[in-house]
Amino acid sequence: MITEYEVEPIPGLPGRLPRGERILWQGAPRRATLARTAFHTRHIALYFGGLATVALVSAVVNGGSLVGVGMTLLLGALGVGLLEGLALLAARSTIYTLTNRRLVMRIGIALPKCINLPLGVIGAVDMKLNRDGTADLPMTVVARQEMGYLSLWPHARPWRVAEPQPMLRAVPDGAKVAALIVKTCQAAQAAGNVVQLDAARSGTAPDAAVAA
Repeated sequence: MITEYEVEPIPGLPGRLPRGERILWQGAPRRATLARTAFHTRHIALYFGGLATVALVSAVVNGGSLVGVGMTLLLGALGVGLLEGLALLAARSTIYTLTNRRLVMRIGIALPKCINLPLGVIGAVDMKLNRDGTADLPMTVVARQEMGYLSLWPHARPWRVAEPQPMLRAVPDGAKVAALIVKTCQAAQAAGNVVQLDAARSGTAPDAAVAA
């Protein structure tokens, strides 16, 4: 299911498509959203901003130096900058590919790898919509898997460490992509255990079930 590779005959895929297989969609995470939701840059900035505010108030009240305030702001800027850089590298090194037979996740900054999910093993697709129209799409895999949480991160559903769930992160036009994945899985699975997207819930619920 997981394939490491060095050469991409087709961007995002470890090999050429076999006869009868075709690409239906390709996409990548939106960098700004990935930085905010996976690397928590906003929370880090608020944390250091709070520390700097406390240090500033303390310096004003006690007549102390403002050096501590400056150092706190500098450390915060460096931390946020580092996380933004990691988010940029993660977004640039990631390609999600949906074909009529499988979902492929090419991920990894230092050591790229491809995760192949045949459509028949995808039992559910959940969706968390973000305000900018992107979405996180966790996949429930019904077959036995050998994917570790750390090997997937940040393309893994948060806190599902014991049973990791691969997740497409910060996908633009997330609701449309979710619907396409569900429709493609439905066409590929003879048992029909993937149901249609619940459009009434997809635009408002923070964690809407797309498939069951």
